[in-house]
Amino acid sequence: HEVAHAIARHGNERMSQGLVQQLGGVALAVAVRDKPAETQALYMSAYGVASQVGVLLPFSRTHESEADHLGLIFMAMAGYDPHEAPKFWQRMESQSGGAQPPEFLSTHPSHTTRINNLNKWMPEAMKYYRPSAN
Repeated sequence: HEVAHAIARHGNERMSQGLVQQLGGVALAVAVRDKPAETQALYMSAYGVASQVGVLLPFSRTHESEADHLGLIFMAMAGYDPHEAPKFWQRMESQSGGAQPPEFLSTHPSHTTRINNLNKWMPEAMKYYRPSAN
């Protein structure tokens, strides 16, 4: 999973998104500079929340899902049974007792989403799976 983040250059994308978010904040600050301080603060706060929830968090969840997908294939190529990946997330879900933030406020997909996605990608991963000869 973490190797997949590096191969997909998610860190680079994240940096670019952060720069665009900052540029938007600067543009907004210039646009409202003649407004009262309270109005400026309100606009800037609204922009921060909207850009985080509306843009950055969804991209982060997309990156996590891409890394899950690639990681599943990489583990299959390395000779590890991909069927273990959804089992891992089932254990995580069980141990968390369902205590997770709402997915739209999270940087990561929910355990349930991850389990469903991994199962959806399983046929593709199985094309690459050759059990290691231990």
